[in-house]
Amino acid sequence: MRMKTDVLAFWISTLGPLGRMPVAPGTWGALGATLAAPWLFLPFSPLVRAVILLGILAAGTWAAQRMEQLTDRKDPGCVVVDELCGQWLTFLPFAALSPWHLLAGFALFRFFDILKPWPVRSAEKKIPGGLGIMLDDCVAALYASLTLWLLLKFFPIP
Repeated sequence: MRMKTDVLAFWISTLGPLGRMPVAPGTWGALGATLAAPWLFLPFSPLVRAVILLGILAAGTWAAQRMEQLTDRKDPGCVVVDELCGQWLTFLPFAALSPWHLLAGFALFRFFDILKPWPVRSAEKKIPGGLGIMLDDCVAALYASLTLWLLLKFFPIP
């Protein structure tokens, strides 16, 4: 039974093949999330989206924690479910987004996830295990979402 749950943790944490890309798996995970958002996230009401994100946070926390145990590494690079959670959290407040808005949200999320301004790095360092892996991307997503909202408010793009 343990072996089946380990396989499940692997597939959830890596989002299938995205976490196994040889270069920049986090970027691939965020890109996959961005491309899937118009069909699997954005069509739903804000309440349903919030429930989806809570489910991803719960499953991702478990899977990321298990991958840390299986690989004996803190925040293994192959774990990209946190990018899915963060990328979709970036899009949460918006009723509709054009392809350009999605691209801007993707770029902003990756910028803040890589830069890790305070308190993103603190969340990563101070909260151990799978929850820390997930929450640092959630904090980065809050920066990205606010920045995207400001850009759309003051510099509307079609």
